[in-house]
Amino acid sequence: MTTPLNDEALDRVFRTARTYNGYTDEPVREDQLRAIWDLLKWGPTSANQEPLRIVWCVSQDAKDKLAEFCSAQNAPKVRKAPVTAILAMDLEFYEKLPRLFPHVDARAWFLGNDGLIQESAFRNSSLQGAYFIIAARMLGLDTGPMSGFDTHKVNEAFFAGTSYRANFICTIGHGDPESIFGRHPRLDFDEANQIL
Repeated sequence: MTTPLNDEALDRVFRTARTYNGYTDEPVREDQLRAIWDLLKWGPTSANQEPLRIVWCVSQDAKDKLAEFCSAQNAPKVRKAPVTAILAMDLEFYEKLPRLFPHVDARAWFLGNDGLIQESAFRNSSLQGAYFIIAARMLGLDTGPMSGFDTHKVNEAFFAGTSYRANFICTIGHGDPESIFGRHPRLDFDEANQIL
């Protein structure tokens, strides 16, 4: 990997990509959702933990159910988007480590260590959530990641009886340019970095 990607690719993923608040009527197909997963799963996580679990709310019933637990500002976005994904973390991700990280007994690192489990699940599912956004953009889709929902109620409604817990939600579709705000500024290198 010695050749940088061209400007068109960098623009699509970062520089001109935007967070969308609304989408066109063009549907998002199941094969596109599967393609997002098949890209994002290759992104690195600590000890190949892969704690991300996704519920894809595609039906109107599922989107309406999720919207009930969203803020007044976010509920209409969830209801109208072609798809809204609940990006969750599996607090029992370590049970898959014998298969995902087989050369050491990584499962033993986590047994009985709830603090480490929570920290690792949150950190690595957040990493995978970023890969999710990048994968969707690379595949020609737009996204609207958001907080602004009642995590406890979403967990009760979608993950009762499981080891999954919501991290954030994200709408997906073909973005409507009329739904975005003007480009906000970003910090310059010297404002946010130190080279020691």
